[in-house]
Amino acid sequence: MRSLVPLLLLAACAPAAERGAADVDAERIINADAEPGNWMAYGRSYDEQRFSPLDQINDSNAEQLGLAWHVDLDTARGQEATPIVVDGVMYVTTAWSKVMALNAATGAVLWRFDPEVPGEAAVKGCCDVVNRGVAVWQGKVFVGAFDGRLIALDAKSGRKLWETVTVDQSKPYTITGAPRVVKGKVLIGNGGAELGVRGYLSAYDAETGAMAWRFYTVPGDPAKGFESKALEAAAQTWTGEWWKQGGGGTVWDSMAYDPKLDLLYIGVGNGSPWDRNVRSPGGGDNLFLSSIVAVRPDTGEYVWHFQTTPGDTWDYTATQHMILADLKIAGQVRPVIMQAPKNGFFYVLDRRTGEFISGKPIVRVNWATGLDARGRPIEVAAARYTAGNPWLSLPGPNGAHNWQPMAFSPKTGLVYIPAQDAAAIYKADPKFRAQKIGFNTATDMTAEPLPKDPAARKAFMAGVRGFLLAWDPVAQREVWRVPHPGTTNGGILATAGNLVVQGNAAGRFGVYRATDGKTLWTSDVQTASMAPPVTYMVDGVQYIAASVGTGGGHFLLSGAVSEHSGKQRNISRIVAFRLNGKKSLPPRPVFAEGPLAPPPMTGTPAQVTAGKRAFHKYCSVCHGGAAHSGGVIPDLRHSATLGNDAWYDVVMDGVLKDRGMVSFASELSRDQVTEIRHYVVSRAHEDSAAAPMSNE
Repeated sequence: MRSLVPLLLLAACAPAAERGAADVDAERIINADAEPGNWMAYGRSYDEQRFSPLDQINDSNAEQLGLAWHVDLDTARGQEATPIVVDGVMYVTTAWSKVMALNAATGAVLWRFDPEVPGEAAVKGCCDVVNRGVAVWQGKVFVGAFDGRLIALDAKSGRKLWETVTVDQSKPYTITGAPRVVKGKVLIGNGGAELGVRGYLSAYDAETGAMAWRFYTVPGDPAKGFESKALEAAAQTWTGEWWKQGGGGTVWDSMAYDPKLDLLYIGVGNGSPWDRNVRSPGGGDNLFLSSIVAVRPDTGEYVWHFQTTPGDTWDYTATQHMILADLKIAGQVRPVIMQAPKNGFFYVLDRRTGEFISGKPIVRVNWATGLDARGRPIEVAAARYTAGNPWLSLPGPNGAHNWQPMAFSPKTGLVYIPAQDAAAIYKADPKFRAQKIGFNTATDMTAEPLPKDPAARKAFMAGVRGFLLAWDPVAQREVWRVPHPGTTNGGILATAGNLVVQGNAAGRFGVYRATDGKTLWTSDVQTASMAPPVTYMVDGVQYIAASVGTGGGHFLLSGAVSEHSGKQRNISRIVAFRLNGKKSLPPRPVFAEGPLAPPPMTGTPAQVTAGKRAFHKYCSVCHGGAAHSGGVIPDLRHSATLGNDAWYDVVMDGVLKDRGMVSFASELSRDQVTEIRHYVVSRAHEDSAAAPMSNE
């Protein structure tokens, strides 16, 4: 059958010459299929399907792909952005919320913008100083800066037009998600539930930056009144004094919009703290935590909600990617919204009303035995861990599917999911107290990420699996899967060329046949690939491009577990491929830290034990569980400060705050900082026989 793409291109190319930079509006996004050469919104179109009609690259020629161009970036932190491509120009963010405009055919840099996020803001983040991308609208580029600012840039020059602070910057709020623009309003949420904030989504006028409305996702202090009737009703599902610790429910990523129904869908995150026994001691569903919520984009008025994990206590967010589609179910075409949140189930809902249609597990799940007729989980009682009763849960807090977007192909009817299978231990922390810096989960984070016994370690790692999963959303069953060496693999692109594209954490960027998962082509990009690819066309040539680079919460916190995908350091870059591309990447640089050579152990067992607890409470979020770095930032086991007083200059005095290492003097005494050092020294001695970190 002859491809329709050339005809569509002819229809779209004439007005392109008359348009200004990033002159995108609702009509263009709604009619995105008429301009398949562009990728004008985060999910390409408002339905967030991440499916492209382009088919120049297809299952018969994908093996001819080669590198067209690459751009190395000026940061070694994580890369999670979706590039936006409009009329031959790519707009993309990098770590620290920096923005670049590139020639999409050559990679030549047109302009750069640095919001100059203070280095000390890094301590407010749970999961690295990442950014997931920009939105473009009527000649403007919008970016959410890590420190909570929403910034509008001129698309042609990169000049700042306006900025507005969207959060209370005295609190541990961050922005890592990509904005969306709907009906002239820029929509942005925030993160910080692990550290203790109250979540919300805000809408700002795209021309002026003035706030139009704000939708809070959890109720505040009842004594101060509620912002809406919806929140007044939600408060009936909470107990205790949840507002004192924020409550959580941050809207840090996923959104979708249906222009026909005029409904905006938002995904809501976990509670603050995680443990419901602390957050809401009398129980309750704790609305709108871990929910999909539909609101009106003009006003933020609540319409309906569906809660995937009532009374969440496992960090099972519902901020994962949501997709809108029309599916034929039981002989009837129904408008649906689909999501695979962290909790392990795949949900299909009627997007008009939020009615539950179906749901099945996509990975091993042991915290619930299934879903009832309303879609409510049938919980295993022991899964709600209490003091002295830890729970080994499938999945763990990294989820069966995390932030990396999935994709839907209308051609195959399948959803393609970056799925993973990994357990974690949840333990209540009977000594929990809220702190100003670091995690406030109310869970005991001192459990080592890996068993020390070699046999037990091997058995544990055998159960840690990541894979590209093709899922039939109507039959609710797996169709095929492609295994990867480890977890935290890249987001997904699907195309009309019968292709599915995904990078993985081991540094391979691959193209697979959409119908059966056959590997058609892979390339070594020398670094982990987490961000989702996009495809576009310039001057009749189709490209597939992605940001690549290790980072994010898993690679910071999980340490040794993250190395299951292979020991490698981060190389942040943007890569673009085309048929018969002839470029090549530079030789892989060698990163070697050398053998561990810690100073003598001088701490007592009691000091080491106390240091372990403090380390996991304050330090592990960046420096890794069991003081084992995931290769993104320096490994403390190798630190030259372990044997001298420079340790206190860093931890107490904050001499490295510009790099993100702030002073902990407000939270830790000198004795506690000494105990942490004793613990790190002990870990270095335990691991001194381990091979040096290398990417060879």
